[in-house]
Amino acid sequence: MASIAGAAPVAEPALSQAEQPAEIKALHVFLDEWHDDAAHSRLAYFDKIAKNGVYIGTDKTERWTRDEFKAWGKVHFERPSAWAFKAINRHIAMSSDKTWFWFDEQLATQMGICQASGVVHKTDKGFEIEHYQLSIAVPNPLVNQLVDSIKKFEADEVKK
Repeated sequence: MASIAGAAPVAEPALSQAEQPAEIKALHVFLDEWHDDAAHSRLAYFDKIAKNGVYIGTDKTERWTRDEFKAWGKVHFERPSAWAFKAINRHIAMSSDKTWFWFDEQLATQMGICQASGVVHKTDKGFEIEHYQLSIAVPNPLVNQLVDSIKKFEADEVKK
């Protein structure tokens, strides 16, 4: 396992939630609240992303800084629910100094099951998401069909 900023990693073993270190429990709560902010269109969602944090969405064009993401998401947050992601599985590891965390999660979403990974920094002010990447989980038997559809879509876009 790689380390962040030279700190030795501390992997989250297969522990029950009650047995997990307090920092990891707190990060679970933070991430669940972050997803809940979007589900209820609370602008606090964007405040949980570091000023220079990056959000990578499912489309190949979707790479935003926090402020770019907030500008893009503005119209979605005018609705009662921007989007609703609910974690169904999550793994977290942390640096030995307990200030850097990295995680992966599976999410129930309106797009079906998605997978995401992220890096979180714990500062004096609390957790900040430094990097988050979301992807749609594609079942392996559908990959060739999806790849063919993407190739056709991109070829049609070139013709326009």
